[in-house]
Amino acid sequence: MCGIAGFCGAGDVGDIRAMTDALAHRGPDGFGYHADETHRVFLGHRRLAILDIGGGAQPMWNETATIAVIFNGEIYNHIELRTELERCGHRFVSDHSDTEVLVHGYEEWGNDLPRRLNGMFAFAVWDSEKAQLFLARDRFGEKPLFYATGVGFFAFSSELRSLESHRGFDASLDIRSLQKLFAYGFFPAPRTPYRHAAKLPGGSWLRFDLRSGAVTTQRYWQFSLAPDEAMSSRKEDDLVDELDHLVTQAVRRRLISDVPLGVFLSGGIDSSAVLAAATDIVGKERLETFTIGFNERSFDESAHAGRVAQIFRSLHNEEKLDLARARDLIPALLDKVGEPLGDSSLLPTYLLCEFARRKVTVTLSGDGADELFAGYDPFHALRVASIYKGRVPNVLHGIIRSVAGRLPVSTRNMSLDFKLKRTLTGLSYGPELWNPTWLGPLAPPDIERLFDERIDTEELYEEALALWNASPRLSLVEKTLEFYTQFYLQDGILTKVDRAAMMNSLEARAIFLDNDLVDFSARLPTAFKYRNGVGKYLLKKLLARKVPADLVSRPKKGFGIPLAAWLREIPQRIPLEKIAGIDLAEVADLWQQHRNRRSNHAMALWIWLGLQAFRRPVAMG
Repeated sequence: MCGIAGFCGAGDVGDIRAMTDALAHRGPDGFGYHADETHRVFLGHRRLAILDIGGGAQPMWNETATIAVIFNGEIYNHIELRTELERCGHRFVSDHSDTEVLVHGYEEWGNDLPRRLNGMFAFAVWDSEKAQLFLARDRFGEKPLFYATGVGFFAFSSELRSLESHRGFDASLDIRSLQKLFAYGFFPAPRTPYRHAAKLPGGSWLRFDLRSGAVTTQRYWQFSLAPDEAMSSRKEDDLVDELDHLVTQAVRRRLISDVPLGVFLSGGIDSSAVLAAATDIVGKERLETFTIGFNERSFDESAHAGRVAQIFRSLHNEEKLDLARARDLIPALLDKVGEPLGDSSLLPTYLLCEFARRKVTVTLSGDGADELFAGYDPFHALRVASIYKGRVPNVLHGIIRSVAGRLPVSTRNMSLDFKLKRTLTGLSYGPELWNPTWLGPLAPPDIERLFDERIDTEELYEEALALWNASPRLSLVEKTLEFYTQFYLQDGILTKVDRAAMMNSLEARAIFLDNDLVDFSARLPTAFKYRNGVGKYLLKKLLARKVPADLVSRPKKGFGIPLAAWLREIPQRIPLEKIAGIDLAEVADLWQQHRNRRSNHAMALWIWLGLQAFRRPVAMG
């Protein structure tokens, strides 16, 4: 796990050093540079040593020193690919470095290389003979990759703060992207906060030609559901067996490490399934597990995590997060994250990673299961929403929302008033906008007031609408699965986990994003994901073989924090520094409504704190 950066054109060694130094937290174990003054190509790398600790220095070159690679991530099928490349005549120098597979893989397969990889990765290949840079990102975008263009200038990096470190970077903000941040809770790729910077979407590659200055991007993979109805006739136990095999195989691939390894454990379905498989594989070895709990009971899952740890005899580690600790952590966290994120669970995720890093360098996680197997609350709302939309006249919607708006505002986790008000807000629109409006921090009318301009709703949600219209034959549940997998997982969840982990120099490996497991989920008929109001149906059947029934059937909590309650007390001084395009009077009104308990604007206010820290430090005192 590492950080990569580079540029072509204007700049010098001082710029690449500044860009690479800004990534030091991603790779504290070493660094490397390459400066090609002839082509004006500069590459930088920071290393977190996980595999082949003595032989994985970067940039890494081929035998003729014409092709170099800098790489962030892990290639889980690198042993199989190395064997195949050796049969093709390539000679390897390292003992078992997955980075070297990329060097020879690019020589052998060129643009087709990313499609052959099973892993999480962002890498850049410098091909000096073609005078081209080739960049690629893993299928779901677990590892970040940003780039910026200008006249005679192209730059890329693992993080925006690194791009900003180049003296030629244009830091002008993009107003439409900021509006989308409040609409979705994240920046949908290729959007970033900056007008002249972009995020390479997951499952894509980019080629920059130094001679022409042309930038070409192309998708090599995109998640899409293709339910195989023939699977419906198979015995359920056989499908559970197949899922068990695929989860175990995915865990086995991700247990390979030359440094200490542990497991994130919430006590929920996903992390418990990961721990169960890992325990089966390692046998008598006791795995380290890590949990973050809360003093607020409606948010706390630590007791359940403790029970699961006892079942599988892990070496369990637990810490609590409360308001006092949050007050101390939030300013530094928002400042270090490098870009605004709408998901406040960044805070406990960061603390969990910090906690785990005291003992291990690699952790396994259950990220991706909720999206692939229908684990989120909105899946439960779809049937009721369809009935409501079909039977309640549009003229009554506003009246019903007004009545619901008078309900007392609760700060409990997923309280009734929160779910009801959010559901009714979404039902103001057609089914194609239910998911983004249910998920997002602010509804379109609120965003219009915040930015003091009329906003075209179709343009605001153009990414979600394009996905909806691309899959006309899918059911409402299936369209929701694609929405969460394409957007929330890639640009929300995985961004959060990467930043929280790498700020602590920790590598987090997502079990459920293994290629084979994802392909199985794409083919699995929807009835095995969501059935009779039960999400993650088949995954729960698998876990029920390994833990008591009450641990499988208990309600989902998620990894939220008591943010709504905390933001009534912190920060003491509300930060109201000007951000381009945003009406400060509207921001102040959101804070006042929240602190007077008239509304719950926690998600939007968290984004505002993130934007303030993005432009300058924020104090919580």
